[in-house]
This record gives sequence, C-alpha cells and structure tokens, in this order.
Amino acid sequence: MADAELNRKTQEAQSANAPAKPRGRRPAPKEAAEAGRVWTGERVSVGEGHPAPPEAPSSPSIAVVPAGEAKPVPAEGEPHWYVVHAYSGHEEKVRNNLMKRVDSMDMHDRIFEVLVPTEDVIEIKDGQRRHVAKRTFPGYILVNMIMSDESWYVVRNTPGVTSFVGSGNKPVPLQEKEIKSIQKQIKAEAPKVRVEYQVGENVRVIDGPFSDFHGKVDEINADKGKLKVLVNMFGRETPVELDLLQVERLK
Repeated sequence: MADAELNRKTQEAQSANAPAKPRGRRPAPKEAAEAGRVWTGERVSVGEGHPAPPEAPSSPSIAVVPAGEAKPVPAEGEPHWYVVHAYSGHEEKVRNNLMKRVDSMDMHDRIFEVLVPTEDVIEIKDGQRRHVAKRTFPGYILVNMIMSDESWYVVRNTPGVTSFVGSGNKPVPLQEKEIKSIQKQIKAEAPKVRVEYQVGENVRVIDGPFSDFHGKVDEINADKGKLKVLVNMFGRETPVELDLLQVERLK
C-alpha cells in the first residue's frame, strides 16, 4: 500500500514538471472561409487594404489629323504638276483665288503655275457656228508646284478646292508624258468641231440643193465638220456629204 502511494505521487510530480502542450488556435472566420474557397472562374477585384497599382506615365497628347486630310511629308526638290479637285463650273474662279493666295502669302518660290485645261471647239448650234473654250477636265485644275507642308496648305485651303488627286492621302504628281499630252492638246492650233449628231439619227437638210430633204446620218467626219447623210431620192437612199450647218435635228 505504501509502495502504490509512493508511485502515484511520483507520477503526479513528473506531470507537474513536464512542459505544457501548446493549445491549437482556432482559425478566424475569414481565414476559414478563404481556406475552403473554390475558384469558380469569376473575376475578383482587389480587396480593401491592398495598394492600388501604380499609374503608367501618360504619354503626351498627339494631334489627330482627320481622315482624308493628311499632309504630305515635306519634300523639297523639282516642281511637279498635281491635279486638284475643284467645284465643277467654278474652275476659273478657284484658279484666281489660288493665285491671289500665292501673291498674299509670298509662295512664288513654291507654286509656279495654275492651269485650267481647255480646248478650242467649234460648236454648231441653232444653225450657227461659234468658237467655244471647252474645259478638258471639268472639276479639276492643274498646279505646278514643289510639294511641301506650306505649299500643300496654301492650295488645300483655297476656297473652292476640295482635295488633291492621289493615292490614299498622298498627292501623286502627273507623269511627264501625261502633262505633255495635256499641254499639246491645249496648244493645238486647229479647233475641234463639236458634233452633236449621232449615226442613225434623222435630220432635215436646211441649206443647199437638197434643202427640205429628210435623211439619216450615216457617217460623221468631225475633223472636217462634215456629215454623210442618206437622203431619199428617186425612191432609194442616196448618200450625200453635207456641212454641219446644212442640217438640223428633226423635232
């Protein structure tokens, strides 16, 4: 009995001297929720307490040029001929406006000549022949210039000018053979005859030995201002050559 009591006291003493076993910490509710969280594919925003990402340095603002209004890259050198859109029927007025701007802005060293291509035409109307300066390219003018930002600005902002002719936003000069062909046409000495009749059209002869005969246009010679007309004579169609002034349309 004495031995059993001694053993019990010895065990209690050892237990008292042993280091205490650490007690487990109960996880906080938020941590417990995070531990059991499952990714569902939803986007998650940054929670409170997290620093905001640093802002990227803003780049300097860039002036945006509207579509169709891009300026050409400055290019100094030889002058070239450029085609410019203008209000149809106002080509001469646009030309005069541009030349005034060249004078006022002192651009004679960059813009040299402004041309409205025309050709001398003989027009037959109401039985009368008259010379008419016909525009070769209605709605366009030609400008001989050295292309640069300054010269582009002067031309493009002239009242009546709508745009340059080119590829995309870049003005494209005429080729040498193209401008030579246009200049040759302008300098032509013999005027062209403007013929309003068409082959197969019915006409009436108003002058000459076949006056008051009706016929049909069979052939047109615009260079000579002549028509070959099939008139009904002796029961059959007979070709006769007539001047443009000798016939008129049947109304």
